[in-house]
Amino acid sequence: MTAMEALRNAAGEQGLFRGLVESSQDAILIKTLDGQVTFWNAAAQRLYGYRAQEVVGRHIGLLIPPDLKDEEADLLERIGRGERIEHYETRRTTSDGRVLDVDVSLWPIRTRQGVVNAACSLTRDIGERKRSEARIDELAVVVESSQDAILIKTLDGQVTFWNAAAQRLYGYRAQEVVGRHIGLLIPPDLKDEEADLLERIGRGERIEHYETRRTTSDGRVLDVDVTLWPIRNRNGVITGACSTVRDITERKKAERELAELYAQQRHIALALRLMGASEQIPGARAATRYLPSTQGQGVGGDWLDLIDLGAGRVGVIIGDVMGRGLDAAVVMGQLRSAARALALAGTPPCELIQTLDTFTRGLPEQFVTCTYLEADPALGEVTACSAGHLPVWLVAPDGTVSALPVPTGIPLGVGGVPHQQVRLPLRAGTTLALYTDGLVETPHSDIDAQLDLLTATLREVFATTPDLEGAADRVLHTMLPGTATYADDVTLLLVGFPAAPLDTTTAELAGRPSSVPEGRHFLRRTLRWWGLTALADTALLLVSELLTNAVRHAPGPLALRVWYSARELGVEVSDGSTPRPRARLADNAEENGRGLMLVEALADAWGTRPGPTGKTVWFTLLTAAAQTAGTPPRDPAGLSG
Repeated sequence: MTAMEALRNAAGEQGLFRGLVESSQDAILIKTLDGQVTFWNAAAQRLYGYRAQEVVGRHIGLLIPPDLKDEEADLLERIGRGERIEHYETRRTTSDGRVLDVDVSLWPIRTRQGVVNAACSLTRDIGERKRSEARIDELAVVVESSQDAILIKTLDGQVTFWNAAAQRLYGYRAQEVVGRHIGLLIPPDLKDEEADLLERIGRGERIEHYETRRTTSDGRVLDVDVTLWPIRNRNGVITGACSTVRDITERKKAERELAELYAQQRHIALALRLMGASEQIPGARAATRYLPSTQGQGVGGDWLDLIDLGAGRVGVIIGDVMGRGLDAAVVMGQLRSAARALALAGTPPCELIQTLDTFTRGLPEQFVTCTYLEADPALGEVTACSAGHLPVWLVAPDGTVSALPVPTGIPLGVGGVPHQQVRLPLRAGTTLALYTDGLVETPHSDIDAQLDLLTATLREVFATTPDLEGAADRVLHTMLPGTATYADDVTLLLVGFPAAPLDTTTAELAGRPSSVPEGRHFLRRTLRWWGLTALADTALLLVSELLTNAVRHAPGPLALRVWYSARELGVEVSDGSTPRPRARLADNAEENGRGLMLVEALADAWGTRPGPTGKTVWFTLLTAAAQTAGTPPRDPAGLSG
């Protein structure tokens, strides 16, 4: 090769080298051992902001922060000794004053004689990496200081990370767990559960607040709340799962204790509700439904009661104490007992409601709605009084449905406004529907619309379902479809009265002694007509006592009413005196005072009740063993004449 060819080859190699240096993504510069810049590539211009002509020939200190001047001198001294410096992390200053974090590699440049006379440096901006590392460091501090256990595991269950909170929670140090299978923490009965969780993570699912159990190093089983999410590599492929775990053992224990407390309260409340509960009573058929609330403290203050008032009369009461829980149930129990006692004492509906109103003002739950009805199927009437309760629906024998026209009144415990009672006709075969607001008040519906729905439901149900039990089930199914959860107690009471009117007849008598034999004669003829002569002796003896007392102690006129059903014969004497008699033990020397003791001994039931202008004393005798076969005739014409 000639000298000219060698020179051209050298020039070509030098051009190739320069081209490679200029196209490098890393800043490359050359400086003498005293710091003078002699070469500056395009990447250096992009990194520092200086063009080559602004730097070449100037000292490298142009790029050095003031606090690193000595560091640069030390680096050049090491290069002068022939040392190569790899990936030295430091800082450099740009033309606009920014300070960069950089990674610098330096190596010596030698003359042909092997003498070091310059340094070449390759510089890379590592600011983003340093910021990422700082964020990672911050995250690591957060992770390690977290109160929740944080761990990472592969999709096959191998633990790869374990923070300090995980050690505190489970009792294992990181070196005891990392590299082992997560099954170390899983109770035996939950192995399949863990496999399912990892499978869901593998599909990219995030699992929030999954409540399960985990086992500690000392064998304790914890209730925990776990949140898991997938970890992906740079290519987006899911490689593992990160989970945060929180100990909820105390919370679950408190929940169990609270559930037990609610269960106890529920049991007590139901016991209070069932205490003295009526079975089916004479003169009426009934179907009841009670569904306690499934939210919060559960059982509330709804109650209902059917009361055998005697003489074929039926007391019907329904009420709702504001609130839920044991307090409301206790108030309910007190009101129920008070109402039953007042009803059995013959207290008229309005007076009963007014007495409950006074009673309620001294109770802790002071907002109560209530309706009380007193039905007399033999007389064909119902007397009712309401204290702010929802309307009672009346289903007529022909299936028409209407609200019983009872003034609503104000709730119990408010006071200051008198309640009103009304006396209304009660046709044979009528059914009354009473309920509490849990049946018609729902969070997302209008109560008027729900009342319309209840009306339509009752109309449809009683057109096809004469059975009260079936009717009650259908009403609940329609009003509360597809749910087993109730925000409030749901109470429903259907009361049906006989389809045929009871046999009854009445005699008006004067308030004089001759009325006693007149009344006996009237009763004897009536019993003979009805075929109840087997009861005549007892009935005539007892009616004589009642009429004698009325003539002696009360002004006339008197009313003698007689009725009977398949179950019993009823006899009532009404007079204009308000004091109500009571049975007493007469002294041996007394000639009178034993009449009501005789009634007490011979009647199957007896009692008194106040009337609008006086009182009524009644007794009943069971007829089941004495009635003749076949259907007895209806009320005979002219019996009272």
